[in-house]
Amino acid sequence: MKQFEQSRLLNSLPDQFFAALSKKVIEYAAMGHDMINLGQGNPDQPTPDHIVASLKAAANRPDFHKYPPFQGQVFLKEAAAEFYKREYNVDLDPHTEIAVLFGGKAGLVELPMCLMNAGDYMLVPDPGYPDYWSGAAMAGAAMDYMPLVEENNFLPDYEEIGEERLERAKLLLLNYPNNPTGAQATRYFFDETVQLAEKHNICVVHDFAYGGIGFDRQKPPSFLQSKGAKEIGVELYTLSKTYNMAGWRVAFLAGNKSVISAINLLQDHLYVSLFSAVQQAAATALTGPQNCVRELSDTYERRRDALVKACQAIGWNVKAPAGSFFAWLPVPKPYTSVEFSDLLLEKAHVVTAPGIGFGAYGEGYVRVGLLTEENRLEEAIKRIGKLGLFIDKKAGK
Repeated sequence: MKQFEQSRLLNSLPDQFFAALSKKVIEYAAMGHDMINLGQGNPDQPTPDHIVASLKAAANRPDFHKYPPFQGQVFLKEAAAEFYKREYNVDLDPHTEIAVLFGGKAGLVELPMCLMNAGDYMLVPDPGYPDYWSGAAMAGAAMDYMPLVEENNFLPDYEEIGEERLERAKLLLLNYPNNPTGAQATRYFFDETVQLAEKHNICVVHDFAYGGIGFDRQKPPSFLQSKGAKEIGVELYTLSKTYNMAGWRVAFLAGNKSVISAINLLQDHLYVSLFSAVQQAAATALTGPQNCVRELSDTYERRRDALVKACQAIGWNVKAPAGSFFAWLPVPKPYTSVEFSDLLLEKAHVVTAPGIGFGAYGEGYVRVGLLTEENRLEEAIKRIGKLGLFIDKKAGK
């Protein structure tokens, strides 16, 4: 069969680092091993019943069996605006300041294509969600990495970036609560970001995917709560984490009108919006009872506490994440993150994500998902403890 050459665009895309990890997991599971997979970011709880019921009822509506409006149903945009007013006291115009997205990932990849030209610079976190790199590649943009280090609470140090790099940047990408570190941002940090963006004419994109998951009674702040934030940026909110709607592919973008207009224009050429029944279910999630959100966050917090306690019991010196459903755990010497992850896979049958897969500054860590029951998290750490890597209490530092 004739082989057709792929486009330069496809060849420019970054490698899917975690595809190789997934292949290894499948191989070990096929051997009959009891694998505890903590390397994924796939929520393990079902979508709340009232949201599923809303989808079922909406799917029976004949008027929803047609193409929806190109830029999404007005009722979903109004629900998103109501959600932001209720949760963050942020006023949004549903017609001009909200765009419906085919999931958060799609929006994150689309935004650089909407705002950047080939050779333009975008500031991205390191470590960070790998699909940020995909968006840059699609746009032909250059990435300028902002180190996230523990000494600065995994926040970028704008002074370290310097004036010259800030002046050339067109886009600044942030994500709090953070994947993979589990760090939270403060209102003060977002205020500082707005001032910086205004000074250097940078568009800020805040990936608020884990906005519903904060621990120790600390509700994650929205970037849009900062004065002037709508003037210089947007925030992306997905329903996949807050409402366990992973796979439903529904999210929205909120904020700057020109950015909303740009992504709507691009999506007009890609999609005819989401199935209206899914949009109705999403509106139900945003405006309906929110006890399911609090219960889910509490579940992740209990799992976090169980994980940290188990790590401490084997002498692994770890810090508890402040939000998201991930923990960012230090790798013991002399291993690299890949070597350590491979060792845990082969000897303990525990799957973790090597930090290097999230960027150069991810080296020295592995990411662990809080996406299984507490007893399985405890069992995973017990297995790791049996390897004798943390007998010296200082080894995990």
